[in-house]
Amino acid sequence: MIADLSLYLVTDPGLCGERGVVETVRLAVDGGVRIVQLRDKIATDAETADQLVELSRVIAGRAILLVNDRVDAALAARARGARVDGVHLGQGDASVLRARERLGAEAIIGLTANTPDHFDAVAALPAGVVDYLGVGVIRPTDTKPDHPPVLGIDGFRSLIETCAVPCVAIGGVDIDDTERLRDAGAAGLAVVSAICAAVDPKQTAQSFLRRWRASGTPRVLSIAGSDPSGGAGIQADLKSIAANGGYGMAALTALTAQNTVGVRAVHVPPAEFLREQLDAISDDIVIDAVKIGMLANADVIRAVSDWLDAIRPPIVVLDPVMVATSGDRLLDREAEVALRGLLERAHVVTPNLAELAALADHPIDGWDDALAAAAALSDRVSAAVLVKGGHLDGDDVPDAVIDAADGVSRGYPGARIATRNTHGTGCSLSSALATRLARGESLTDAVASARSWLRESLTESDALHVGRGHGPINHFGGLWRRGGLETTPDRAHIRDQWWERIAHLRADIDELPFVGALADGTLDREWFLFYLRQDALYLREYARVLAEASRLAPSPHEQAFWAESAHGAIAGELELHASWLTPGAGVEAETFAADPAPATVAYLDHLRSVAFGADYAELIAAVLPCFWLYTDLGTRLHAGAFGEYARDPQHPYASWLATYADPAFEAATEQAVGYVMDAAAESDPPRRRRMLRAFEVSSAHELAFFAAPALHVPAG
Repeated sequence: MIADLSLYLVTDPGLCGERGVVETVRLAVDGGVRIVQLRDKIATDAETADQLVELSRVIAGRAILLVNDRVDAALAARARGARVDGVHLGQGDASVLRARERLGAEAIIGLTANTPDHFDAVAALPAGVVDYLGVGVIRPTDTKPDHPPVLGIDGFRSLIETCAVPCVAIGGVDIDDTERLRDAGAAGLAVVSAICAAVDPKQTAQSFLRRWRASGTPRVLSIAGSDPSGGAGIQADLKSIAANGGYGMAALTALTAQNTVGVRAVHVPPAEFLREQLDAISDDIVIDAVKIGMLANADVIRAVSDWLDAIRPPIVVLDPVMVATSGDRLLDREAEVALRGLLERAHVVTPNLAELAALADHPIDGWDDALAAAAALSDRVSAAVLVKGGHLDGDDVPDAVIDAADGVSRGYPGARIATRNTHGTGCSLSSALATRLARGESLTDAVASARSWLRESLTESDALHVGRGHGPINHFGGLWRRGGLETTPDRAHIRDQWWERIAHLRADIDELPFVGALADGTLDREWFLFYLRQDALYLREYARVLAEASRLAPSPHEQAFWAESAHGAIAGELELHASWLTPGAGVEAETFAADPAPATVAYLDHLRSVAFGADYAELIAAVLPCFWLYTDLGTRLHAGAFGEYARDPQHPYASWLATYADPAFEAATEQAVGYVMDAAAESDPPRRRRMLRAFEVSSAHELAFFAAPALHVPAG
């Protein structure tokens, strides 16, 4: 078994105060703590064993129980019937090899590690000796004044990056560290004072878990039968899990021959094989939630129950498949008795009205009676009950969730959706609910979001045209409609695609008389001065467009880059223009005295329309060609692609050509390309198409700008 280390409580008797360690642990486990380490440096082994026995009682199998250092105390508590799962050892404590030998192969053994030498020592141990490492401290903590040097989150990341053993972050961990530590590779958070000293340990634990779960992709296991037509069972569960943001896994309880019209045959593999499937998954993968569907007989149900007792998943949603649409009971008496025992291992039960009646042992007469039966069932099995009104007569189909232990009772009204495509709705809803809970949503919010998704999928189902009977829901219909099917290319792919899209424009620029004459030194001076006058007009307005990009930029780095580019266009490039147009006078009104040519007007109109009529992403795509095309042309000019004379210091336009291949401008161009490609990669397809269009139009204007001197100035 691979342990779920997501929220790890280390006890501290001083911080627990008058409430005491046992009550603090009880509340924390109620809130979802997955692993508890009893740490009491002062207690004797006998006192520690007593505490372990009491903690085992209040945890009642809902979390892993470890003890810090005391292997003898763990064995003594086990001898008294306590469930003690293992130990956590420090670097100076008993040998982990000896602890493994004494506690057995199934024990959970953790080890403190906070230096590269510690990690090297762990790597040298035989596989399976250590189950996880406690790595820290993340920041200074009063609970362990003799702690090792502080790692910080970046230090934690660098220390664990090559470690094959799961690593838990410990030492001064705060709830606001959750996302960064998970991103850094933490398998869980070890918390001391944040929970032990909390006013409400249950609520604090819930808050930590919501943040942890929301920061990752939940791994959700469906235990159910198959439906080869794809509308129900395992196939529907996997679609539902994916559609709601989870990673789906499946263990098959039964194989069916069915379609949208009905079930033709059922084959139930041996229960021992089901347990092999379950063990194979849980030996390798941390399971964040389990959805249970069709369980064909008592042996299968007992296999699932035994596995749940061993693994203790944090979320179990049970869809009790007991009654066929015809009203026939699907389970024999022995299986029904076993299923009722399984209910007590679930966190949420999702019966339809016929199944609720079977579990309540009396007929359901209307919605109010259903709510009362659900409340009684919730109280009896200590699980929340989602009671579904889809089988009610009439146009109103309410649902409700009731959790007697937490005092939760919330209804969800809804109108019936006119469709025949209802095959697999129960399977789909329960697996969606399991996924939403595993994503960190509260019970009431998870029910609301799962229902909204299901109703959308029902509405979209008519587009499928699957089968002659009750067809399936369209699990991805809403996602397809909102997001489409186009994949998001990476930055490099977008860069190559955009550059190729303007290949014909780049080739046309190379063939222009202006470029060829500039390269070989025969460019007519009047053509060159015309170009400079137009470019001065362009740069003055281009700087304003770059300033607008700076204003719209989403990050300080981008804001500074575009602002510096605007300054460079005015203070750098225009100074060079003035040295030719108004020598000795600098940049003044005469620098801009020329009338704008049609190509200049068209280019600036395009840039201004994007700058003040579109968004940031389109704007930076529009300004990019002025960076990219100039840098490309300058690089090739200086590489001799247009003849060696372009590289000669005696070239009549040498000072100008030098600006084309300026290393600083080349670096700025790479930065600009990077910002544009990042924005394109993060955009949805419609925006990315608009960006490409703005880029292509600007590139065409660049071609026209280079061509303008030949159109408006007679060759000298």
